[in-house]
Amino acid sequence: MTDTNATHAKGHILVVGGGISGLTTALEAAEAGYETTIVEKSPSLGGHVSQLKQYFPKLCPPTCGLEINYRRIKDNPRIHVLTMAKVGKVTGGPGNYEVEVTVSPRYVNEKCTCCGECEKAVTTEIDNEFNFNMNKVKAAYLPHEMAFPQRFVISPKIIGTEDAQKAKDACKYGAVDLDMQPEKKTLKVGAIVWATGWEPYDARKMDNLGFGQYDNIITNMMMERMAAPNGPTGGKIVKPSDGKEPKSIAFVQCAGSRDQNHLPYCSYICCMASLKQATYVREQYPDAQVYIFYIDIRAPGNRYEQFYSKIKADEKVTFVKGKVAEVSEDPSGEIVVVAENAVTGEKIRQNVDMVVLATGMQPTASIEKLPADLTFTEEGFIVNDYAKGGMFAAGCAAKPADVVSSNQNATGMALKAIQTLVKA
Repeated sequence: MTDTNATHAKGHILVVGGGISGLTTALEAAEAGYETTIVEKSPSLGGHVSQLKQYFPKLCPPTCGLEINYRRIKDNPRIHVLTMAKVGKVTGGPGNYEVEVTVSPRYVNEKCTCCGECEKAVTTEIDNEFNFNMNKVKAAYLPHEMAFPQRFVISPKIIGTEDAQKAKDACKYGAVDLDMQPEKKTLKVGAIVWATGWEPYDARKMDNLGFGQYDNIITNMMMERMAAPNGPTGGKIVKPSDGKEPKSIAFVQCAGSRDQNHLPYCSYICCMASLKQATYVREQYPDAQVYIFYIDIRAPGNRYEQFYSKIKADEKVTFVKGKVAEVSEDPSGEIVVVAENAVTGEKIRQNVDMVVLATGMQPTASIEKLPADLTFTEEGFIVNDYAKGGMFAAGCAAKPADVVSSNQNATGMALKAIQTLVKA
């Protein structure tokens, strides 16, 4: 693996996005003999998978899959990685694209050994984006313990301050470079795979569900970080308001999904994510009561159906078929979930200690416009034009999908990219 200045090799494939789909695409193409460059906007590869506690189908931690992929990248000289980088412009056509990329300075170079002395030296703290701002980190930080590349970042918020100089002075390896500037690169490639992924839908847009108004209402991705051993609470699921053990938790399904005012489609993964998170709660707190408010349970495939049946058999887990109308807080500090039971027709008011909103997948391309001649659905997913060729969408850039489906699709898109090069 190399951090490349420019690539001009004939038969080169560009992969935009370094999440699980992007990693799979790049690895499949490179191991088939093709030069590949990954452009990732974050300081580290791994995407949202790296933020999970566990993922299906084996319910293993992210280290299980990502660690192997990182090793394969490091061992493959055909794979080039640009982090903190964004594509600015794409011109040309299949077999002959010219791509402008801007790499933002991380103010730490390849000499970094992750000793952590720069982090100890600074005093400024910033929101921890990896943990969805549930805690703070120093302004000189490693994105997370599994970060790839394993290299610290100096926040631009302290550049030009005394704190930044402290970080530089503390580094005995000469790895802190406060003079780094944005760098523009031009890549010439034959095919492009857009693995730009997804973002959690902004729960603040749903006023009736109380997110941002009450501390003890969180999103499903925040729940993943809270339950993860390297998360803001060290893996302990607690009430954000006081750090105490929750005696009861409600999961609100389709929070923004299947709603013409928000995301009109089903996000595919939310039901299984909540069922999985119910196991997190039950493992930590055997006496806790879990309520799952749902419209329909989507458990695609026999393995998922068996998992659903197992959770449904748990006497401490109550499924309520009904769309939640409102989530609020009562004077005692408890969270109140109001819904209409679709089976009995009765109005339900359920008091709980915490609520987890199962927010849906919003394609990143619907939030950040991609600078290329692509076709999109109304929701912002990329439509693959196989007849035209040259540029393809992989994983959740094309449709909502779980990790397994994303990997399968990414393998197919690597083949499509290779076919473009063969035809060119």
